[in-house]
This record gives sequence, structure tokens and C-alpha cells, in this order.
Amino acid sequence: MSRYRRELTDRVLALRLAVAGRIHQYPEIQALRRFLSAFAVDCVIDVGANRGQYAAMLRKDAGFRGTILSFEPNPDIFAILSRRASGDAKWHVFNMALSDFDGAASFNIMAADQFSSLEKPSQGQDSIFADRNRVSRTVEMQCRRIDSLLPELQAAHGFDRPFLKMDTQGHDLSVCGGAGDLLARMAGVQTELGVRPIYEGGTNYRAMIDWLAERSFLPSAFFANNKGHFPLLVEMDGIFVNQALLPQGA
Repeated sequence: MSRYRRELTDRVLALRLAVAGRIHQYPEIQALRRFLSAFAVDCVIDVGANRGQYAAMLRKDAGFRGTILSFEPNPDIFAILSRRASGDAKWHVFNMALSDFDGAASFNIMAADQFSSLEKPSQGQDSIFADRNRVSRTVEMQCRRIDSLLPELQAAHGFDRPFLKMDTQGHDLSVCGGAGDLLARMAGVQTELGVRPIYEGGTNYRAMIDWLAERSFLPSAFFANNKGHFPLLVEMDGIFVNQALLPQGA
């Protein structure tokens, strides 16, 4: 009976997403539902939160009820994020960037705010992005390393098994690097994987997969992170599981 109930729930979700024009998110939501439950994740560190779309998806679609810690550097967008999170006692927001250093940095706010980044747009990016992914202004922003920040967050919010999600527009590897040895405390990692260049010096998807594998994070799921740009894939997201959580020999 549980299998039929699960299949019915999945079909209802797919129909609801299709009606909302979000059917492309179905693979991600399914993967997150299963991952967060199976590995008893009690906190999602949401790096590059923008307006809180990912956190809202976790609550509404993925059924996650644990702590969400959202980080968004853009001060204008942060105000929207803060209002959106205000009614959720377990959703906390921070107006800062995460990187591989503690200190100030210039943050690039793009014409389309979801492209904003500590990185600069690539000169070789596809023309479809040229108008949206261009610097409109820069702001000085405080950056923190995860390994200097995580003990404070754990003391304040009392979680044991965090999951690191990153959507930092070409800066994900720096965020991971800033976790240092504490990356091993993450049950899993979700990261953007660039197939075609959008940001200068952006990490190629193969290099990111290899970097995580060297630190014992193995692929769990891959999916396009937008509706796609046929016929060439530009970016995808990957969910990686900490090998320490897997049965021996897996």
C-alpha cells in the first residue's frame, strides 16, 4: 500500500508542478525528498538564496521541516528574502557571502539579479545570457568561510547533520574550499555544474565532480537546473552524498 501511496503522491506533485510551469523541477524535488529523508538531514545551508525560491521549494514540495540557513549577499534581494522567511521560525537568513576567506569583497550585481556573483561574467558566454548576465553595479560585501562560521551556527541552531546547497554563480568551488575539513560534516552537497562558460574562471563540471570525489562525495543525482537551452546544455545541478554515510562496500 505504501508504494501505491507514494506513486499517487508523486503523480499529484507532477501535476501541480506542470500546472505551475515548474515541471522541470520534478527530478530535483524527487531527489531531494528521498535524500533529505534517507540521510536524516536536519539543516540545509542554502548558499546563494536569492529570493528564497529554493527554501520555499524545500518546505512546500520536498517536505523538509528542519532548519534552513539562507545566505544572500545582494542587499536589495536580501530584504525580500528576509520578509519571506519572517513567518518561518526555523528559516534564518544572513546578508553575507560565503567563500574561501573571511573579509570584504566586491560583489557584482547583474542586470538580472539571479546571475549576481563574486565572479565576473565570461566574455565567451552564450548570447542568450549577454543582456542579463552583465554587471550593473558592485557593492562591498562581507564574506565568511564555512569552517569559521559553522561552529557558531551549530551552537545557535542545534543541528547535527547539515546539507550544503550552493547556487553562487561560478563560486561554488570557493565555498566548498572555505569549508576546509568541516566539509566532511556535510551529509551531502548540491552544486551547480557548469557545462558551458558563464563566469570567468568558472569550474568545469568535470573538475567539480572530481574535486568532490577526492573528498569522498559521490554522485547521487544530476538534473538540468533550468528549463534548458536546447540543443546544448549550459548548466546542471548535482547532488553528492558523503561516502561515510553509505554501507561499507557501497
